[in-house]
Amino acid sequence: MTTTPVRQAAPPPSGTVLVAPSAPAGQAVQPVGSATVARARGALRRTPGRLRLVLALSVLASVALGLLGFQAGSVQSRALDAAAEDSAQLVGVQDVRNALVAADATATGAFLVGGLEPAEQRARYDELVDQAAADLATLSGSNEADAEILGQVAADLTVYTGLVEQARANNRQGFPVGAAYLDQASTILRDEMLPALDEVVLDDADRVAADFSGVRNALWVLAGCLVALAVLVLGQVWLARRTHRVLNVGLASATVVVLVVGLVGTILLSQASTRAQDVRTGPYAATLAASQAYALANEAKSMEAFTLIKRGSGQAYEEEFQAATADASERLDAAAADGVLDGSTAQALDEWVAHHAEIRALDDGGDWDGAVALATSTEPDSANAAFDAFSAAARDDIETNAAATRDDLGSASTSAAVAGWLLLVAGLVAALLAWRGMTARLEEYR
Repeated sequence: MTTTPVRQAAPPPSGTVLVAPSAPAGQAVQPVGSATVARARGALRRTPGRLRLVLALSVLASVALGLLGFQAGSVQSRALDAAAEDSAQLVGVQDVRNALVAADATATGAFLVGGLEPAEQRARYDELVDQAAADLATLSGSNEADAEILGQVAADLTVYTGLVEQARANNRQGFPVGAAYLDQASTILRDEMLPALDEVVLDDADRVAADFSGVRNALWVLAGCLVALAVLVLGQVWLARRTHRVLNVGLASATVVVLVVGLVGTILLSQASTRAQDVRTGPYAATLAASQAYALANEAKSMEAFTLIKRGSGQAYEEEFQAATADASERLDAAAADGVLDGSTAQALDEWVAHHAEIRALDDGGDWDGAVALATSTEPDSANAAFDAFSAAARDDIETNAAATRDDLGSASTSAAVAGWLLLVAGLVAALLAWRGMTARLEEYR
């Protein structure tokens, strides 16, 4: 058989553009992306493809619930821990303020005695000053945001105590200039140290408020739990209809895990949020009210002494006394009306103010010596005894409610953290159970 030789085509000239053969007439060219979509749609028309879709949705919903729950628990726990730390810092700064004001009240009260001051009052003053100095150092190191201002207060405290010592030295020798030194020391305390501490207290109060606001409720976790349950239940319904099997053990177990642990986790987070709100309106509010009232009363105590020291020219100090005690009484009465304090501290304050009225009656009537004797008396029914009773009640309120604030916030933080871990583990376990349950059905199509 003879074949006809065929000449090979010469290569195209340089620069020639080759044109691909066109598709046959009537046949559309399908883009690559459209082909992928078409294959996916085709897969979803078959049972294995739909099984894989249900598997993916069930696993994703379970994992999402776990991550959402863990995030919610972690955020809530951190906010509660921050609230506990910042409230402790605030109470600590208030304690420093109270110690300084109480020390000043003790110094001015002892000044009235003249000559060598009573040993117990000197010891009380030294104790309060040492307490304030030590607490300032501790608080400066525990919160960087407050360190600069508290450091300045510590420096001013050195100046204040120096002036008080000069006032004492002159008073022991009977020199009238001692009153000027004491007045100068008290001015530094009230015009520089206390306003600086008040600024720190306000900053700390803002941080505490922000911390409490960060304690979210559990609605998002509840919503995530419901979505996961809906996906798992719908997946089981579809699977039962498709395979004519009533129960898929994996999906059913995953549903139970999500339902039980999701409910427990939601309850724990809700309880932690509720407890934080209860602390905010309960022991935390009581701590602030008692602490502020205690500071105001000590300021008033100093004003009482200065009114007598000025001997007839201390009306301005008496006006400050009335304003401070009225403010303190209002805070305590409001706390008692809210049910966070029992009213005994307010009653003790009223009793001391009544004794003060007796002192003022003697002084205003021209009996300055009698007023001083009444103001410096330590008898059981004296003004000082009444003030000591108020101070003891106020300090007890502060310590009790500060401890309750710390303990309740710590307990709530632990509950939130536990809830977050439970939800994370539950989500992962549910995802594993759902995967195993659906994989068993997919194996039947191989």
